[in-house]
Amino acid sequence: MDIRNEEGPSGGRYAAEVEGHEAEMTYSRTSPKLVIIDHTAVPDALRGKGVGQALAMHAVEAARTGGWKIIPLCPFFKAQAQRHPEWHDVVN
Repeated sequence: MDIRNEEGPSGGRYAAEVEGHEAEMTYSRTSPKLVIIDHTAVPDALRGKGVGQALAMHAVEAARTGGWKIIPLCPFFKAQAQRHPEWHDVVN
């Protein structure tokens, strides 16, 4: 799955287009070392296909590579982080 990052001055989003539908995970950057994942949107047509999980994993890998931490305000991302203790190195 190809996930692209669109970043602005105070935040951005990870987006994936699958089967003609777009899913996204948005974030706010509070500092160079901290982002807040605040929303995940997956169209009904893509539910159950692992798209949200792929976006969450992408965010975790981006945090590891970039050397920042994630605060999970999004209920979906927060639930995923609780299921994946191996993410706790970057998820607060």
